[in-house]
Order: sequence, then C-alpha cells, then structure tokens
Amino acid sequence: MIGRQVIKSGRVWESKEQLLEFMEANWDKEEYGEFFFGRPTPGSFAEYICLPATNRFMVIMYPKKEKVVLTVCDAPEGLKSRLVQSIPHQGRIISSAVAMAELGSHEKERKGPAEQVLLGYTEYMKELLGVR
Repeated sequence: MIGRQVIKSGRVWESKEQLLEFMEANWDKEEYGEFFFGRPTPGSFAEYICLPATNRFMVIMYPKKEKVVLTVCDAPEGLKSRLVQSIPHQGRIISSAVAMAELGSHEKERKGPAEQVLLGYTEYMKELLGVR
C-alpha cells in the first residue's frame, strides 16, 4: 500500500485557502477533473481539497508548512455522486483506473486504482509546483 504522498514544495503555505487559490489558478480541470474544498466526511473536523479518484474513493490534499500532502480516503455516500460526476473519463490517469475499479473489491480498489490516481495527482502537483 502506497499510503500518503508528501511533496516538499519549496514554499511555505500559510493556509489551506492559499493552496486552494494556487490550484484554482493552475489546475487543469479538463485533464485532472474538478475538485472542491470541504469536509470529506461528516465527522471530519477540518476541510481539505477533495479530488475524485474512483467510485468509492477520493484523494484529499492539504498543506503542511512547506509541504503538500495527498492521501486516499473513502468517499462517503453523500459525496459519491458529486465526485463520480466530476471524474474525467478522458484524462490520462483516471479513465483506466475507473474502469479497473469497477471490477474489483473495496480493498483492491483502494490498493490499486485509487492509489494509481493518487500517484498521478502527486506527479501533476510536483509539475505545477516545479518540484522534481
């Protein structure tokens, strides 16, 4: 299992809203899908940038000092339809993962297609941030 991804961004993030503004200005929504800022689950204490991954999972992103953290988490029922509608079926990293996810179990979907999408988002964020 891949787990979370941490990108050393080379800049200090003062808030989640600052990262959100950066994404709104730079994120390719046609290729990598829509995102939203909010609580990923009803029990969440904090808000995160939420990105679609598969039908059952999403990727959350947040800043931590000079880093950007991405991780896979369950998409609760209330968010599933919103996330699924925003999954770009033509994008490079998501379309094949969605097709694979439809065939597998919950755990296989998390360890396979959802984490493939996580890695794709990580690479794209590194590109946007100019990190290699």
